[in-house]
Amino acid sequence: MKIIKSRRKTLSLQITEDANLVVRAPNSMSRKIIYQMIIKHKDWIEKKQKEMLRRSQLKDKVINRKMFLYLGNQYKLQIVKDQKVPMIFDEGFFLSESHLNDEKEILLKWYKVKSYEIIAERVDIYATKYGFKYRKIKITSAQKRWGSCSSNGNLNFSWRIIMAPMEVIDYVVIHELVHLVERNHSRSFWEKVKSLYPQYAKYNEWLKENGYLLNL
Repeated sequence: MKIIKSRRKTLSLQITEDANLVVRAPNSMSRKIIYQMIIKHKDWIEKKQKEMLRRSQLKDKVINRKMFLYLGNQYKLQIVKDQKVPMIFDEGFFLSESHLNDEKEILLKWYKVKSYEIIAERVDIYATKYGFKYRKIKITSAQKRWGSCSSNGNLNFSWRIIMAPMEVIDYVVIHELVHLVERNHSRSFWEKVKSLYPQYAKYNEWLKENGYLLNL
């Protein structure tokens, strides 16, 4: 546990990625009060610590053991001798032994190409179905924004979203299409999203809980 005091007015509890507790408290707050607050929130702290440990284990499984996500499924990366092309995807990633040093760059290029193919198709399907008009689609490397919509009607999507299940991708696509007519996250915006994709909240929550896994 780590206690950090500052000129802040309230106390906050934070569980770090390695499951440690960080307490941020006002300078004037006594340790007795701080420990009372910790005891009061004991159940929440333990729940969050278990969640962070679970996340860490999942992340190790996906990355350190050479398992990579694509459309919500995990696929093993295998090294192949005498393969003429750098990489082939066939219910798994088959990387040429001669390109071992370029593994990340090759995977990244593949993900970007596939993300454009699939996202452009999904955008076209929903735009045609619901009458949305957009200018063009761009694939980005954004780490904190799954998608965005510019004022001139361009749609941007992070390539990372292609690692998520198709239902999640569809939610992000619809989210950005609705921004073409509703520029902010107003009540009207969310009502429109819900009318087009009733289960949106489920997939929005999925991203909050699992978005950290969508990376190389």
